[in-house]
Amino acid sequence: MRVLGVDPGTVNFGYGIIAEDDGAVQMVDSGAIKVSARLPLETRLCKLYSELNQIILRHKPDEVAVEEPFVGRNARTAFALGKCEAIVVLAAASRGLPIYYYSPAIVKQQITNYGQSDKQQMQKMIEIYLGLRTRVHCTHAVDALAVAICHLRQSQYERRVSRHLST
Repeated sequence: MRVLGVDPGTVNFGYGIIAEDDGAVQMVDSGAIKVSARLPLETRLCKLYSELNQIILRHKPDEVAVEEPFVGRNARTAFALGKCEAIVVLAAASRGLPIYYYSPAIVKQQITNYGQSDKQQMQKMIEIYLGLRTRVHCTHAVDALAVAICHLRQSQYERRVSRHLST
C-alpha cells in the first residue's frame, strides 16, 4: 500500500509518501511545496493544486491522509487552511482516492505514544520508524510523513480487527 500524507498550508504545504510491502515500510518521497505569501490566496491555491496533482500522478498513492489543521482563534487563518484542505480533497477525489483525516494529537499519539510530543520527538520517531539514515530537514515534510504513518498504522489495526471479527 502507498499512502500520501499531507500537512496542508497556504505557504508551506508538506507532503510525504510511504510504501508498505510485506510489513516493511519505507519513505518514497517527501518535501514541501512552497509558495510566496505575497501572492494572492487564489494564486497560491492554484499552484498548490497543480503541484499536488503532479505528486499524485508521479507516485500513484492508494490512499491520502490529511492532518486536520489546528488554527486556534484566528478565523482568517482557519478559512485559508480550509480552502487549502479543499484542494487536497479535490485532487484526491478527482482520482478516486480515499481520504482520511487525523487531528495533530492523534498523529502524535500514534507516532510517539504521547499526544503532546514536540517537533524533535516526532522527528526522531519518524527517522526510527522509516529507518532513515539522514534527517528530514523540512518540518512540514516530517508532519506529512507522520500523518501517512499514522494512517498506515490505523488501517493495519482496522484490518486485523476486521479479520478477527469475521472468523
